[in-house]
Amino acid sequence: MAESIEIRNLYKIFGPRGAELVETVKGGITKAELNDRHHHVLGLKNINIAMPGGYITVVMGLSGSGKSTLIRHLNRLIEPTAGEVLVDGVDVCRMSPAELRAFRRTRTAMVFQKFALLPHRTVVENTAYGLGIQGIDRSTARIRAREWIERVGLAGFEDHYPHQLSGGMQQRVGLARALATDAGILLMDEAFSALDPLIRVDMQTMLLELQRDLKKTVVFITHDLDEALRLGDRIAILRDGEVVQQGTGQDIVLAPADAYISAFVSEVNRGRVLQAGSVMKPLEPPSPAPHGISVPADSVLEDAARQMLAAGVGVASVTDATGRPVGTIDMASIVTAMVTPVGDLPRPA
Repeated sequence: MAESIEIRNLYKIFGPRGAELVETVKGGITKAELNDRHHHVLGLKNINIAMPGGYITVVMGLSGSGKSTLIRHLNRLIEPTAGEVLVDGVDVCRMSPAELRAFRRTRTAMVFQKFALLPHRTVVENTAYGLGIQGIDRSTARIRAREWIERVGLAGFEDHYPHQLSGGMQQRVGLARALATDAGILLMDEAFSALDPLIRVDMQTMLLELQRDLKKTVVFITHDLDEALRLGDRIAILRDGEVVQQGTGQDIVLAPADAYISAFVSEVNRGRVLQAGSVMKPLEPPSPAPHGISVPADSVLEDAARQMLAAGVGVASVTDATGRPVGTIDMASIVTAMVTPVGDLPRPA
Protein backbone atom coordinates (compact mmCIF):
# COMPACT_ATOMS: atom_id res chain seq x y z
CA MET A 1 0.00 0.00 0.00
CA ALA A 2 1.33 3.43 -0.98
CA GLU A 3 2.69 5.60 1.82
CA SER A 4 0.78 8.72 2.79
CA ILE A 5 2.34 11.99 3.93
CA GLU A 6 0.83 14.47 6.34
CA ILE A 7 2.41 17.82 7.15
CA ARG A 8 1.24 19.38 10.40
CA ASN A 9 1.87 22.90 11.71
CA LEU A 10 5.20 23.14 9.90
CA TYR A 11 7.34 26.27 10.33
CA LYS A 12 10.75 27.10 8.94
CA ILE A 13 12.54 30.29 9.98
CA PHE A 14 16.03 30.72 8.61
CA GLY A 15 18.44 32.27 11.09
CA PRO A 16 20.17 31.46 14.39
CA ARG A 17 17.18 32.41 16.55
CA GLY A 18 14.50 30.74 14.49
CA ALA A 19 13.06 28.65 17.31
CA GLU A 20 12.71 31.73 19.51
CA LEU A 21 10.77 33.57 16.83
CA VAL A 22 8.12 30.95 16.09
CA GLU A 23 5.72 32.51 18.59
CA THR A 24 6.39 35.93 17.08
CA VAL A 25 5.40 34.57 13.67
CA LYS A 26 2.31 32.93 15.15
CA GLY A 27 1.45 36.34 16.57
CA GLY A 28 1.07 37.72 13.05
CA ILE A 29 4.37 39.33 12.09
CA THR A 30 4.80 39.36 8.31
CA LYS A 31 7.67 37.92 6.33
CA ALA A 32 8.95 41.40 5.52
CA GLU A 33 8.68 42.55 9.15
CA LEU A 34 10.51 39.47 10.39
CA ASN A 35 13.37 40.24 8.06
CA ASP A 36 13.44 43.98 8.85
CA ARG A 37 13.18 43.69 12.65
CA HIS A 38 14.95 40.41 13.39
CA HIS A 39 17.05 39.71 10.26
CA HIS A 40 15.50 36.25 9.90
CA VAL A 41 13.76 34.83 6.83
CA LEU A 42 10.36 33.16 7.03
CA GLY A 43 10.48 30.09 4.78
CA LEU A 44 7.30 28.29 5.83
CA LYS A 45 4.41 29.31 8.05
CA ASN A 46 1.92 26.86 9.56
CA ILE A 47 1.85 24.40 6.67
CA ASN A 48 -0.86 21.74 6.92
CA ILE A 49 -1.19 19.47 3.89
CA ALA A 50 -2.37 15.87 3.59
CA MET A 51 -0.81 13.99 0.67
CA PRO A 52 -2.68 10.71 0.07
CA GLY A 53 -0.71 7.60 -0.80
CA GLY A 54 -0.67 6.55 -4.44
CA TYR A 55 -1.54 9.99 -5.84
CA ILE A 56 0.27 13.03 -7.25
CA THR A 57 0.23 16.09 -5.00
CA VAL A 58 1.48 19.23 -6.71
CA VAL A 59 2.88 22.11 -4.64
CA MET A 60 3.06 25.27 -6.70
CA GLY A 61 3.82 28.93 -6.32
CA LEU A 62 6.01 31.68 -7.67
CA SER A 63 9.71 31.99 -6.94
CA GLY A 64 10.27 32.54 -3.22
CA SER A 65 6.93 31.05 -2.20
CA GLY A 66 8.57 28.25 -0.19
CA LYS A 67 7.75 25.26 -2.40
CA SER A 68 11.32 23.94 -2.73
CA THR A 69 11.91 24.55 0.98
CA LEU A 70 8.81 22.47 1.68
CA ILE A 71 9.78 19.46 -0.41
CA ARG A 72 13.19 19.32 1.26
CA HIS A 73 11.47 18.89 4.60
CA LEU A 74 9.84 15.67 3.42
CA ASN A 75 13.16 13.80 3.45
CA ARG A 76 14.64 16.18 6.04
CA LEU A 77 17.28 17.71 3.85
CA ILE A 78 16.17 20.83 5.75
CA GLU A 79 15.48 20.69 9.48
CA PRO A 80 12.14 22.23 10.47
CA THR A 81 11.93 24.97 13.07
CA ALA A 82 8.65 23.50 14.36
CA GLY A 83 6.02 21.01 13.25
CA GLU A 84 5.70 17.45 12.01
CA VAL A 85 6.17 15.55 8.75
CA LEU A 86 4.38 12.23 9.13
CA VAL A 87 4.94 9.36 6.70
CA ASP A 88 2.42 6.62 7.43
CA GLY A 89 2.10 8.12 10.89
CA VAL A 90 5.84 8.23 11.69
CA ASP A 91 7.40 11.67 12.18
CA VAL A 92 10.41 12.05 9.89
CA CYS A 93 11.54 14.97 12.07
CA ARG A 94 12.06 12.62 15.02
CA MET A 95 13.95 9.88 13.20
CA SER A 96 17.40 8.98 14.47
CA PRO A 97 20.33 9.43 12.07
CA ALA A 98 20.29 5.71 11.25
CA GLU A 99 16.52 5.69 10.69
CA LEU A 100 16.76 8.77 8.50
CA ARG A 101 19.52 7.23 6.34
CA ALA A 102 17.41 4.09 5.84
CA PHE A 103 14.35 6.21 5.04
CA ARG A 104 16.23 8.19 2.39
CA ARG A 105 17.83 5.10 0.84
CA THR A 106 14.77 2.90 0.54
CA ARG A 107 11.54 4.87 0.92
CA THR A 108 12.13 8.13 -0.93
CA ALA A 109 13.74 9.11 -4.22
CA MET A 110 14.27 12.58 -5.65
CA VAL A 111 14.32 14.00 -9.18
CA PHE A 112 15.98 17.41 -9.55
CA GLN A 113 15.49 20.28 -11.99
CA LYS A 114 19.15 20.27 -13.07
CA PHE A 115 19.24 16.48 -13.58
CA ALA A 116 22.15 15.93 -11.12
CA LEU A 117 23.72 13.17 -13.21
CA LEU A 118 27.30 12.10 -12.59
CA PRO A 119 29.17 13.22 -15.74
CA HIS A 120 31.82 10.47 -15.57
CA ARG A 121 29.23 7.67 -15.40
CA THR A 122 27.20 6.18 -18.23
CA VAL A 123 23.41 6.12 -18.40
CA VAL A 124 23.25 2.62 -16.90
CA GLU A 125 25.76 3.54 -14.18
CA ASN A 126 23.82 6.68 -13.27
CA THR A 127 20.56 4.74 -13.18
CA ALA A 128 22.07 2.06 -10.94
CA TYR A 129 23.62 4.58 -8.54
CA GLY A 130 20.85 4.47 -5.93
CA LEU A 131 20.81 0.68 -6.00
CA GLY A 132 24.51 0.65 -5.14
CA ILE A 133 23.78 2.94 -2.18
CA GLN A 134 21.20 0.38 -1.06
CA GLY A 135 23.89 -2.31 -1.09
CA ILE A 136 22.57 -4.24 -4.09
CA ASP A 137 25.29 -6.11 -5.97
CA ARG A 138 26.55 -4.57 -9.20
CA SER A 139 25.22 -7.27 -11.55
CA THR A 140 21.68 -7.15 -10.15
CA ALA A 141 21.74 -3.35 -10.06
CA ARG A 142 22.67 -3.13 -13.74
CA ILE A 143 19.91 -5.55 -14.73
CA ARG A 144 17.31 -3.50 -12.87
CA ALA A 145 18.77 -0.27 -14.23
CA ARG A 146 18.45 -1.51 -17.80
CA GLU A 147 14.80 -2.41 -17.20
CA TRP A 148 14.03 1.14 -16.10
CA ILE A 149 16.07 2.68 -18.89
CA GLU A 150 13.88 0.81 -21.33
CA ARG A 151 10.75 1.81 -19.41
CA VAL A 152 11.53 5.53 -19.80
CA GLY A 153 12.27 5.14 -23.51
CA LEU A 154 16.08 5.18 -23.55
CA ALA A 155 16.86 1.62 -24.67
CA GLY A 156 20.05 1.71 -26.74
CA PHE A 157 21.55 4.63 -24.80
CA GLU A 158 22.78 2.60 -21.82
CA ASP A 159 26.47 3.23 -22.53
CA HIS A 160 26.18 6.91 -23.41
CA TYR A 161 27.43 9.65 -21.09
CA PRO A 162 25.25 12.59 -19.95
CA HIS A 163 26.96 15.10 -22.25
CA GLN A 164 25.89 12.96 -25.22
CA LEU A 165 22.19 13.32 -24.34
CA SER A 166 19.63 16.07 -24.79
CA GLY A 167 18.07 17.74 -21.76
CA GLY A 168 14.92 15.66 -22.03
CA MET A 169 16.94 12.46 -22.28
CA GLN A 170 19.01 13.43 -19.25
CA GLN A 171 15.86 13.98 -17.21
CA ARG A 172 14.59 10.56 -18.29
CA VAL A 173 17.79 9.14 -16.80
CA GLY A 174 17.11 11.06 -13.60
CA LEU A 175 13.61 9.63 -13.46
CA ALA A 176 14.83 6.10 -14.19
CA ARG A 177 17.40 6.44 -11.39
CA ALA A 178 14.68 7.44 -8.94
CA LEU A 179 12.30 4.69 -10.00
CA ALA A 180 14.97 1.98 -9.97
CA THR A 181 15.26 2.17 -6.19
CA ASP A 182 11.61 1.06 -5.85
CA ALA A 183 10.97 3.83 -3.31
CA GLY A 184 7.30 4.41 -2.52
CA ILE A 185 7.67 8.21 -2.38
CA LEU A 186 8.89 10.18 -5.40
CA LEU A 187 9.91 13.81 -4.78
CA MET A 188 10.17 15.93 -7.94
CA ASP A 189 11.50 19.46 -7.49
CA GLU A 190 10.79 21.52 -10.64
CA ALA A 191 11.74 18.34 -12.50
CA PHE A 192 10.58 19.52 -15.93
CA SER A 193 11.11 23.28 -15.62
CA ALA A 194 14.44 23.33 -17.47
CA LEU A 195 13.01 21.55 -20.53
CA ASP A 196 11.67 22.98 -23.78
CA PRO A 197 7.84 23.19 -23.89
CA LEU A 198 7.25 20.22 -26.21
CA ILE A 199 9.70 18.00 -24.33
CA ARG A 200 8.11 19.11 -21.08
CA VAL A 201 4.67 17.99 -22.22
CA ASP A 202 6.16 14.69 -23.35
CA MET A 203 7.70 14.15 -19.92
CA GLN A 204 4.41 14.99 -18.22
CA THR A 205 2.66 12.39 -20.37
CA MET A 206 5.27 9.78 -19.52
CA LEU A 207 4.97 10.50 -15.79
CA LEU A 208 1.19 10.11 -15.93
CA GLU A 209 1.51 6.83 -17.83
CA LEU A 210 4.04 5.49 -15.34
CA GLN A 211 1.91 6.63 -12.41
CA ARG A 212 -1.11 4.72 -13.70
CA ASP A 213 0.91 1.53 -13.34
CA LEU A 214 3.13 2.31 -10.34
CA LYS A 215 0.79 4.35 -8.11
CA LYS A 216 3.64 6.03 -6.24
CA THR A 217 3.11 8.82 -3.75
CA VAL A 218 4.43 11.68 -5.86
CA VAL A 219 5.12 15.20 -4.61
CA PHE A 220 5.71 17.46 -7.60
CA ILE A 221 6.96 21.06 -7.31
CA THR A 222 6.23 23.56 -10.07
CA HIS A 223 5.61 27.25 -10.71
CA ASP A 224 3.45 26.45 -13.75
CA LEU A 225 -0.31 26.22 -13.14
CA ASP A 226 -1.02 24.38 -16.40
CA GLU A 227 1.49 21.72 -15.37
CA ALA A 228 -0.03 21.56 -11.88
CA LEU A 229 -3.54 21.13 -13.26
CA ARG A 230 -2.46 18.44 -15.69
CA LEU A 231 -0.49 16.36 -13.19
CA GLY A 232 -2.02 16.98 -9.79
CA ASP A 233 -4.67 14.82 -8.17
CA ARG A 234 -4.45 17.49 -5.48
CA ILE A 235 -2.81 20.91 -5.59
CA ALA A 236 -1.51 23.18 -2.84
CA ILE A 237 -0.66 26.77 -3.79
CA LEU A 238 1.89 28.66 -1.66
CA ARG A 239 2.52 32.37 -1.29
CA ASP A 240 5.21 33.84 0.97
CA GLY A 241 5.58 30.53 2.79
CA GLU A 242 1.86 30.00 3.47
CA VAL A 243 -0.75 27.76 1.87
CA VAL A 244 -3.23 30.03 0.12
CA GLN A 245 -5.48 27.28 -1.23
CA GLN A 246 -5.49 23.51 -1.67
CA GLY A 247 -7.83 21.03 -3.31
CA THR A 248 -8.40 19.43 -6.69
CA GLY A 249 -7.66 21.38 -9.83
CA GLN A 250 -11.38 21.71 -10.42
CA ASP A 251 -11.91 23.06 -6.89
CA ILE A 252 -9.30 25.75 -7.46
CA VAL A 253 -10.55 26.78 -10.91
CA LEU A 254 -14.22 26.87 -9.89
CA ALA A 255 -13.74 28.49 -6.48
CA PRO A 256 -10.50 30.51 -6.23
CA ALA A 257 -9.87 31.49 -2.61
CA ASP A 258 -8.86 35.09 -3.30
CA ALA A 259 -7.75 37.58 -5.93
CA TYR A 260 -4.25 36.05 -5.98
CA ILE A 261 -5.62 32.64 -7.00
CA SER A 262 -8.12 34.22 -9.39
CA ALA A 263 -5.23 35.88 -11.23
CA PHE A 264 -3.48 32.50 -11.44
CA VAL A 265 -6.46 30.72 -12.99
CA SER A 266 -7.77 33.50 -15.22
CA GLU A 267 -6.02 32.23 -18.35
CA VAL A 268 -6.39 28.50 -17.69
CA ASN A 269 -7.82 26.29 -20.43
CA ARG A 270 -10.85 25.17 -18.43
CA GLY A 271 -11.71 22.51 -20.98
CA ARG A 272 -8.74 20.52 -19.71
CA VAL A 273 -9.69 20.94 -16.04
CA LEU A 274 -13.45 21.07 -15.57
CA GLN A 275 -15.23 17.73 -15.61
CA ALA A 276 -18.49 16.69 -17.21
CA GLY A 277 -20.02 16.05 -13.81
CA SER A 278 -19.54 19.68 -12.80
CA VAL A 279 -21.61 21.13 -15.67
CA MET A 280 -24.10 18.33 -16.40
CA LYS A 281 -27.84 18.60 -15.91
CA PRO A 282 -28.74 15.98 -13.27
CA LEU A 283 -31.33 13.41 -14.24
CA GLU A 284 -34.62 13.89 -12.49
CA PRO A 285 -36.51 10.59 -12.15
CA PRO A 286 -38.40 9.32 -13.97
CA SER A 287 -36.61 11.12 -16.83
CA PRO A 288 -34.73 8.51 -18.92
CA ALA A 289 -31.16 9.02 -20.01
CA PRO A 290 -30.85 10.00 -23.67
CA HIS A 291 -29.94 7.41 -26.23
CA GLY A 292 -26.52 7.63 -27.87
CA ILE A 293 -23.11 7.99 -26.32
CA SER A 294 -22.20 8.36 -22.68
CA VAL A 295 -19.20 10.04 -21.03
CA PRO A 296 -17.87 9.41 -17.50
CA ALA A 297 -18.57 12.17 -14.99
CA ASP A 298 -14.84 12.64 -14.44
CA SER A 299 -14.11 13.23 -18.14
CA VAL A 300 -12.70 16.69 -18.77
CA LEU A 301 -14.81 18.85 -21.06
CA GLU A 302 -12.35 18.72 -23.96
CA ASP A 303 -12.56 14.92 -24.03
CA ALA A 304 -16.35 14.93 -23.71
CA ALA A 305 -16.68 17.42 -26.58
CA ARG A 306 -14.28 15.39 -28.72
CA GLN A 307 -16.33 12.21 -28.20
CA MET A 308 -19.59 14.00 -28.98
CA LEU A 309 -18.20 15.56 -32.15
CA ALA A 310 -16.85 12.20 -33.33
CA ALA A 311 -20.27 10.61 -32.74
CA GLY A 312 -22.12 13.53 -34.35
CA VAL A 313 -24.37 14.12 -31.32
CA GLY A 314 -25.22 17.27 -29.41
CA VAL A 315 -26.21 15.60 -26.15
CA ALA A 316 -24.63 12.76 -24.18
CA SER A 317 -25.36 10.83 -21.01
CA VAL A 318 -23.05 11.37 -18.05
CA THR A 319 -22.33 8.24 -16.02
CA ASP A 320 -20.92 7.67 -12.55
CA ALA A 321 -18.08 5.30 -11.61
CA THR A 322 -20.44 2.30 -11.83
CA GLY A 323 -21.66 3.23 -15.31
CA ARG A 324 -25.07 4.41 -14.08
CA PRO A 325 -26.50 7.46 -15.90
CA VAL A 326 -26.61 10.45 -13.54
CA GLY A 327 -27.11 13.36 -15.91
CA THR A 328 -26.82 14.81 -19.38
CA ILE A 329 -24.44 17.23 -21.01
CA ASP A 330 -24.78 19.21 -24.22
CA MET A 331 -22.35 21.10 -26.39
CA ALA A 332 -23.78 24.48 -25.42
CA SER A 333 -23.12 23.79 -21.73
CA ILE A 334 -19.57 22.73 -22.52
CA VAL A 335 -18.82 25.90 -24.51
CA THR A 336 -20.42 28.11 -21.85
CA ALA A 337 -18.32 26.55 -19.06
CA MET A 338 -15.13 27.00 -21.08
CA VAL A 339 -15.63 30.72 -21.79
CA THR A 340 -17.54 32.04 -18.77
CA PRO A 341 -15.50 34.29 -16.42
CA VAL A 342 -14.28 32.42 -13.34
CA GLY A 343 -16.42 34.36 -10.89
CA ASP A 344 -19.60 33.45 -12.79
CA LEU A 345 -18.95 29.70 -13.03
CA PRO A 346 -21.16 27.37 -10.97
CA ARG A 347 -19.49 26.19 -7.78
CA PRO A 348 -18.93 22.47 -7.23
CA ALA A 349 -21.51 20.77 -5.04
